[in-house]
Amino acid sequence: MFELEKAVEAVPAEPKSALKLARTIAAWILSVLLALLYLRVSSMKLMSAPPAVQEFDHVGLGQWFRYFTGLLEISGAIGLLIPRLRYWPALLLAMVMVGAIIAHLTRLHSPPTLPAVLLLALLATAWLRK
Repeated sequence: MFELEKAVEAVPAEPKSALKLARTIAAWILSVLLALLYLRVSSMKLMSAPPAVQEFDHVGLGQWFRYFTGLLEISGAIGLLIPRLRYWPALLLAMVMVGAIIAHLTRLHSPPTLPAVLLLALLATAWLRK
């Protein structure tokens, strides 16, 4: 009878570990995809790609803000690849996306579809990590 009690107690542990593994895999997939995307986008900002320059001209905060945003994005992208720190860079980039959504709505007058999708993906990454 004692053996049966041990077996019953061990059953719930397996789904928990499977769920933890699934969360870890999902967090890694999201983190790597987001890191690659943000490395690409931040490099365009830092290398003064014409679309980035024009977009920040329309925002009206100056080109220094493009460099600042690029540095935030590249540091966040690198941070997403460090498992212990992944939560905070995801929140940092989420804040950048909130700013992008505000800029799209107020200055660029375009739908903030991509920043909104990225915001949700970043919040999911932070949630999976926490």
